[in-house]
Amino acid sequence: MHIHVLGICGTFMGGLAALAREAGHTVTGCDLGVYPPMSDQLRALGIELIEGYGVDQMHLRPDVYVVGNVVSRARLPNGEARYPLMEAILESGAPYTSGPQWLAEHVLQGRHVMAVAGTHGKTTTSAMLSWILDQAGLTPGFLIGGVPLNFGTSARLGSSSTTADRPLFVIEADEYDTAFFDKRSKFVHYRPRTAILNNLEFDHADIFDNVESIERQFHHLVRTIPASGRIVVNGEDAHLRRVLAMGHWSDVLRFGGAGCAYEARGTDARFDIVQNGETVACVDWSLNGRHNQLNALAALAAAGHVGVDPEVAAAALSNFDNVKRRMELKGTAQGVTVYDDFAHHPTAIRTTLDGLRRKVGPTTRILAVLEPRSNTMKLGSMKAQLPQALSPADRVYCHTHGLDWDVQAALGSQAFCTADLQELVARIALDAQAGDQVICMSNGSFGGIHERLLAALAARP
Repeated sequence: MHIHVLGICGTFMGGLAALAREAGHTVTGCDLGVYPPMSDQLRALGIELIEGYGVDQMHLRPDVYVVGNVVSRARLPNGEARYPLMEAILESGAPYTSGPQWLAEHVLQGRHVMAVAGTHGKTTTSAMLSWILDQAGLTPGFLIGGVPLNFGTSARLGSSSTTADRPLFVIEADEYDTAFFDKRSKFVHYRPRTAILNNLEFDHADIFDNVESIERQFHHLVRTIPASGRIVVNGEDAHLRRVLAMGHWSDVLRFGGAGCAYEARGTDARFDIVQNGETVACVDWSLNGRHNQLNALAALAAAGHVGVDPEVAAAALSNFDNVKRRMELKGTAQGVTVYDDFAHHPTAIRTTLDGLRRKVGPTTRILAVLEPRSNTMKLGSMKAQLPQALSPADRVYCHTHGLDWDVQAALGSQAFCTADLQELVARIALDAQAGDQVICMSNGSFGGIHERLLAALAARP
């Protein structure tokens, strides 16, 4: 089969393309801004990439066009279609489908799907679960919205058979909508037998009106899980309790605090896994933060559904190297340490900063650098939550390019805000002192701020 992927350089669609190529399909694709590292990864797999969405791509005549949710029916100010290729596909009657639908029909069919859903922690928990299964000898397939350092790739098909009845496949299960022609959440396509519900908060203000509408989508996922399946749910999350109160038809296993089937007791760096009141294993690792303990509990509990012993899972977690862009150390210059992190929702920002604070102690200065880039943040829907989210930091810097709301007013006089990235870098380099921890938070590339900042620090007298 020849598939042509529209929006191929997105993390999900790029992973789908890699899986299709590994399965022996002919894969081509297009996107705006075809640039490394995704472009390099895809071309290394023999995938032809085309810049833009020109109608001339119709001459490729693939068996099906696979459409990413970046594609829309939007028009430019001059009235021309923003995605002319999509318009041509619709006019010609050529076959097309969404990424999740193609994945469900051509990759997930016949597999034991293990879906990881939640507002936060999907990527990290998916990577943890995949690593546990791999270290248990089960060779899972996976599609993750980031690059797990233990694997060095975001997607693989995995083994076609395991000791279980069905080969395993771990997928990061996003609640964002599927495509412009399918407004269901992506995860309803995946039909998991094991589902992790990590947490639930209001997000994606561009497509959801309120948290109740997100809860309904999560319940749509719950409805697809068979009776022999398992729902691994954060027992501390009130919104998830409301989701399950709508009805469930599968075994439910809770993790989190006291009274849950799985608890973590100890420090960030070393903690016991407590199962139904009994200590069954110990994790000793380099990650920090309560949120990562909860991610670990979720992954361990899900792995138990396919027969992985807690001690085996804990040993794998002790050797887990995290995911790129999750508190990823980018370098040190003149005694200043610079990290990259994907946090962009106020809760994720707060938990990330809390974890770093516990790691470095109360006297080390933390400089938080934020780019509000997600659709929700661009709309300013959560601006009231930002001061509290950023409160563990000693200083705050914000890149305000492309924002229509007053960031300075929201963050107060203690924050330095500018739309000029060069000015932002210069100010941080001026303020930073030896021993400071600088953490740059964005769900985009942030204009290469990490390298710019390290260079500016190194150039100081």
